[in-house]
Amino acid sequence: MSKRDLLLNDLKDENGVGVLLAAQMGGTPNELQLMVQTGLFDREKQGIRPRRQFIVRVIGVEEHRLSLGLFGTLFFADEHPILFHHNLPRAAIHFTGKPADVNEVVLDIHQAWVSTFGPWRELIADVNHEAPLTALLQSGGGQLGIMPLPAAERMGRVLAHHGMQTRLEPIDRYEDTDEHGRSRMFKLLGIDDSYLIALDYTVEEMGKI
Repeated sequence: MSKRDLLLNDLKDENGVGVLLAAQMGGTPNELQLMVQTGLFDREKQGIRPRRQFIVRVIGVEEHRLSLGLFGTLFFADEHPILFHHNLPRAAIHFTGKPADVNEVVLDIHQAWVSTFGPWRELIADVNHEAPLTALLQSGGGQLGIMPLPAAERMGRVLAHHGMQTRLEPIDRYEDTDEHGRSRMFKLLGIDDSYLIALDYTVEEMGKI
C-alpha cells in the first residue's frame, strides 16, 4: 500500500481523525511541507490516540488556504471546481440587450455561479467591476466578466434565458502541457475547508523508509 493510501485509509476509519500539525517552506521554490498526524478518537476518554505521522510535500504550489489543527476529511483530486481557474481556458462574456427584470437576472447569475463553484470561489472576483452588477445589466450592453469556460458558458445561457444576446470571447491561449511535454494541470489537496492547489504531491511516513 502506498503511503498516500495509508494516510487516506487512516482517515476513513469510523473514528479516524487527522491533525495538521505544521506547514513550512520546502527545499525548492514553491514547495510546502505539511506535517500530518492521524489518530483514533477515543469516545470514552474524549481524546485522540495517535497512529502515524506523515510528511506531505506540496510541489509547485499555486494557491493555498490553510488552517492548522484538527480535521476530519482529506482528499486529493485532479478534477474539482476550484481548479477551473487554473486548468481551463477563460472567456469574456459580452452581452447586448436589457432584461425585463434585472433582479431576476442577478439572482439567476448568483445561482448559476454557486451551482458551478459551490463555496470555493466568490463571484465578485470574476465580474466586471466598472459598474454595479444591476447597473451593468441595465446598460444595454457590455462585458459581464471574465470566467473559466464552464462558468462563462453557463452565464451565457442565463443571459439568453432573459432575452439578452451573448458572445463568448476566448481571452487566453490554452495548453495543458509545457514546451517539454510536461503537464501544466494543477491538482487539489483538500483538508476540510483548507486547500492547496499545486502541480503534485508526495506522501512519506515519518520514521519509515
